[in-house]
Order: sequence, then C-alpha cells, then structure tokens
Amino acid sequence: MESANHTNRGKWSQAGVPHKGWVCVGVEDLGEPNQLCEMCESADVRYVHLMEHAQYTGTLSVGCVCAEHMEADYVNPRVREQRLRNASRRRVTWAKRQWRTSMKGNSYLNTEGFNISVFRSKDGSRGWGISVSNRANGRPQFSRRKYHTEEQAKAAALDALLWAKEHL
Repeated sequence: MESANHTNRGKWSQAGVPHKGWVCVGVEDLGEPNQLCEMCESADVRYVHLMEHAQYTGTLSVGCVCAEHMEADYVNPRVREQRLRNASRRRVTWAKRQWRTSMKGNSYLNTEGFNISVFRSKDGSRGWGISVSNRANGRPQFSRRKYHTEEQAKAAALDALLWAKEHL
C-alpha cells in the first residue's frame, strides 16, 4: 500500500481509476507536443491515444507509454503512433504532389492502386468533396465532409487514401 506522501502520478494514483483493461478508440496527431497526458499528468504528448474503460466515465487523452500500460499491450500503441508519425512525414511530400486534371475538370491522382478525385459539390454548397476508388475492385467512397477550398480537399485526400487502404 502506498503512503500518503507518495509522489503524485496523476490518475495512476487516484482511487477508482482503473489501471488495466482500457481500449483505444482513436489516435490523433496534434502537430506538436502541446497536451498533457491525462493519465500520468506529467508527459507532454503530440500523438494522443484516446482511451475508454467500461468502469470509467469519459475518454482520456494519453501518451503512448500510458496507453501501453492501460491496455497491457506493449506493441499496438507503438504501431498506432508510428502510423501517425509516418502520415505526418507523408503530409509534407503529399502537399508537393502534382495533381492531374480529368476530362470533367476535376483534380485527380492515381496512386497506390487508388484513384483520388477532388471535385466541386453538386449540392450547391460551393464546397469541395473527395472520392477515393480502389482501382482493383472499383469500390468507391465519397467524403461526407465538405471543404471550403480545393486545396483543403487535396490536403484531406491523404487521410481519405489512408482510410481507403484499410477499408476498400
């Protein structure tokens, strides 16, 4: 049993906060380490693992090390974080891509077995949408979100491609 004079370890030291059995429900890249881990309350994190537990109300935003301990999994949190790191590096080169123009006047890329197209929304909202199609099976997916500019849609197309690689 810990003494009353123990070092504060954030929620690790709080009664009623589970230590194991957490599930990661998402990860986010904040762009820079500017958020305090909500579990240990001492580490500044850039790559945030969103953790939930059946016996805890709410979601905790934590760093990789705390996520590992909370899940009792010392592989998958690092894999998730590495994917975010790779995507972050890839955004730099993605912004420099040369898009082609289709016969309909839409910007498009053919890359990694997918066709990515950026187009003006047909609903009159003046926004921009994204479509991603798996070239092998023809399965398409259209963005639900609309973007204010073509440039914003092109930047978001990388996330659409990464999603499509796992789901289409």
